[in-house]
Amino acid sequence: MAGDAATRAAALRAALAHHAYRYYVLDDPEVPDAEFDRLMRELEALEAAHPELVVPDSPTQRVGAAPAEGFARVEHAVPMLSLDNAFDEASFRAFDERVRERLEGVASVDYLCEPKLDGLAISLRYERGELVRAATRGDGSVGEDVTANVRTIQSVPLRLLGDDPPELLEVRGEVILTHAGFEAMNREARERDAKVFVNPRNAAAGSLRQLDPAITATRPLEIFIYGVGEVIGAPTVSRHSERLRQLRDWGLRVSPIASGVQGADACLGYYTDMLAGRADLGYDIDGVVCKVDRLDQQRELGQVARAPRWAIAFKFPAQEEMTTIREVDFQVGRTGALTPVARLEPVFVGGVTVSNATLHNMDEIERLGVRIGDTVVVRRAGDVIPEVVSVVLASRPAQTEAIALPASCPECGSEVHREAGSAIARCSGGLVCRAQRKQALVHFASRRAMDIDGLGEKLVEQLVDADLVHSPADLFDLDQHRDVLIAWDGLGERSVDNLNAAIAASRETSLARFLFALGIREVGEATATQLASHFGDLDALMAADAEGLEAVPDVGPVVALRIRDFFHEAHNRAVIAALREAGVRWPVVAGRADGPTPLAGMVFVITGTLPSMTRDEAKGLIQAHGGKVTGSVSKRTSYLVAGAEAGSKLAKAEELGVAVLDQAGLEALVAVGSGAG
Repeated sequence: MAGDAATRAAALRAALAHHAYRYYVLDDPEVPDAEFDRLMRELEALEAAHPELVVPDSPTQRVGAAPAEGFARVEHAVPMLSLDNAFDEASFRAFDERVRERLEGVASVDYLCEPKLDGLAISLRYERGELVRAATRGDGSVGEDVTANVRTIQSVPLRLLGDDPPELLEVRGEVILTHAGFEAMNREARERDAKVFVNPRNAAAGSLRQLDPAITATRPLEIFIYGVGEVIGAPTVSRHSERLRQLRDWGLRVSPIASGVQGADACLGYYTDMLAGRADLGYDIDGVVCKVDRLDQQRELGQVARAPRWAIAFKFPAQEEMTTIREVDFQVGRTGALTPVARLEPVFVGGVTVSNATLHNMDEIERLGVRIGDTVVVRRAGDVIPEVVSVVLASRPAQTEAIALPASCPECGSEVHREAGSAIARCSGGLVCRAQRKQALVHFASRRAMDIDGLGEKLVEQLVDADLVHSPADLFDLDQHRDVLIAWDGLGERSVDNLNAAIAASRETSLARFLFALGIREVGEATATQLASHFGDLDALMAADAEGLEAVPDVGPVVALRIRDFFHEAHNRAVIAALREAGVRWPVVAGRADGPTPLAGMVFVITGTLPSMTRDEAKGLIQAHGGKVTGSVSKRTSYLVAGAEAGSKLAKAEELGVAVLDQAGLEALVAVGSGAG
């Protein structure tokens, strides 16, 4: 029996290592997370029943060390050098020229380019394939032993893959936090009323230097490996790019966007691509690193005291800078929320000149302790709206001014209310407020709402400023102002006629889209769909009390009150009546309030091109009749709705025995379920 348990434990450890490699290194998982968790639970139970089977590199042992009193010093066998920096094209080309001069007779150099990660440098030491030590960079010669903490990072293999690992392998990498992980950490901190982290890099460093590994284990740290230090017994390679592929085969996570290029121009092209795409990576980078790829050329070039001559960090424009706040204005959004915006002494940050930055809300102003006249740190990451992240108190002048919430709306003069316990203050003016009106109309016309093509923010602003549109219902009378609109710059007959045609077409919609278009606070697409599915028609929904609304899935007391209050407002009812009068309509279905909807409990996937219906329209039809639409086919899928060029989802459905419908079949299913025909 013990032999069977040992065999099974070894198989589970091997399977978990394989799946972790597929997930963290290849980004190509073979099994769903639930299966990985099931295997882990089985191994945990097996080791609990047979403690003698526990080994140090078991995936169950990622958290197990007691809190440390401090970190031991670790001397790096091969120093962890810094890199020289280039901040513009001229300095990078000068680096390339120096490299070519030292490599006499080389006209063009092969480089390996990779993103410069903005995290904490780390060294991992493997002996005969097993992780034995992890250390921070420190001063380059001596770092701190953070082995217990690094063992908690899921993307760090505790044992290298393969039957013949090197006798000794020391690798260098960067510990980072993704944007999603950073936001999750700060969200949890706010819920606990704890201090939030300033940026992902500080959060990663603070997490890695926790004295209690159990705390580090709760932090979503990740790692990328970019190089090696001491190596004994590894197969010989001739290029750095080959070494990275070797590391990947051993189960170590390397950057999937590292690229081999030839010459300075190609390096500059890689830099430009990374600068343009950095916002989509999901983690922070602050430049690119270009390394001479051939290892013999690296050895020939050598190093100076602190940096290799064969590599350079080509830095992006700074994303944080200091400037001063001149004044603070309050902008009014679609739901009436007042957002404080700092007007700044212009500063160049993140590649653009920034003169405005959001302060989010009054709670954030209080947390920062910011005042008009303060010197502040401003951040602009990618295409994110610039924000004030901290105050430089040491530079605070003698005369500063507190930031006060206005008592009346700066747009319409209506009263400003701030609910107890809420960080957000709101204008009470509703559609009377011109700022709210503009944003409400843009939302009403948006693609996932009424889908009025051609009615964008600029045109809405013109319509409101010209006093032609006061509510969404006025949009359906725009054809009366055709001659006026044609005379406006940027329009013309064709544009105006196309706009009026799009407005006319939007009269045929779904109840879910209509509810979403109304812009009720807290009611997004999913909630609008649930409301439409539950009540079936608008009159029943408008008549519902808070208790009736709370019977709808995912509608809690706060959302129920928002909905009830919206429909109790006379001007909102007037707008809805005017929209109906203008011909806005939708199919009525039997709501769950009166009994089950036709497609209740059914799960659909839509693929391919349907003959006369967009995927959004098909999704709306399904959801309006109580069905659920997901993105992937599984055993839980009730029907696949397939059009032309259905592709892999159709093959998957056939493999799993999932029923397949065309558009006519879907419409027939809805009609039969509704009792029609």
